[in-house]
Amino acid sequence: MSKMSTSELRGYQQICGNDGAMMVIACDQRGAMRSLLSNDPQQQAQISEQQLGVIKADITRYLASNASCVLVDPVCAVPQLVDDGVILRDTALLIGLDASGWDTSPEGYRLSRLVPGVNARHIRELGGTGGKIMVYLRADHDAANQHNIAILRQCMEDFAREDLLLVVEFLTYQLTDESDREYQAKFPDLIKGSTKICLACGAKVLKLPYPGSPQDCAEITRLAGDVPWAVLSAGVDHSTFLTQVADAMSNGASGVIAGRSLWKDCISLDSAATKDKLESLAVPRLNEIQAVIRRYYHADKPRQNAQAGQVNYG
Repeated sequence: MSKMSTSELRGYQQICGNDGAMMVIACDQRGAMRSLLSNDPQQQAQISEQQLGVIKADITRYLASNASCVLVDPVCAVPQLVDDGVILRDTALLIGLDASGWDTSPEGYRLSRLVPGVNARHIRELGGTGGKIMVYLRADHDAANQHNIAILRQCMEDFAREDLLLVVEFLTYQLTDESDREYQAKFPDLIKGSTKICLACGAKVLKLPYPGSPQDCAEITRLAGDVPWAVLSAGVDHSTFLTQVADAMSNGASGVIAGRSLWKDCISLDSAATKDKLESLAVPRLNEIQAVIRRYYHADKPRQNAQAGQVNYG
């Protein structure tokens, strides 16, 4: 397993709360955020990066100020969050490297993309505590992963040279010739296989989808060893995500990186309306997630949270 350097460990400590667990508010989405603001593709295309930046500033100001860290993109959100004094001194800043969307290979595989010109040194210049890279993986198709693994290794080498924390996220996806039922049956193994790929590349902190069950969470913890992992929300409804957080945290996860499940029905192009809903809807949701984290996470023995996949919700 890859161990964090002192500098990386310091960055990791900063993205964690006082309890030692990750509680990161993710708002690095661009395309997904536009789709939440309008159902009309033409209207989506007219939503500017500046308008998205205002929404991300609101999420940072009214929601992430109650967490340990915010994850944003380098296109819409920074350096304004720092230069305009939006982000609080004690809120850590992760900056994503991945571009919105993906390319498609002739075989139908998703090819991850990076935001041009953004590397570890630039993340430092933007005031980032660390970076985040997301790649698409299909652990059951080696040919699908060559391009994306190359991008992942490239980013890891760059961040290692700069001695800067890099959080590694992966997503899996359904192939065009695969039924919903087939994909869902494979999903837990795809998450485990992708975890192995990222660990083999040298990932030191992982962000990954809920793998399917408490038992699957325990298996992720076994595979990860001393590498901390956080569960992402993937835009599921809040009550579902609370259950997933309980499953993950009681079986060895080291925290949560949540975005749309917190704020997807709170944002709009009206800043006053966004502020009201973030404070009245998203912050209470965040408080509930933090209560689950407090219930299950023990900073002194994070890997002893796994109990053979057994969860007591009582």
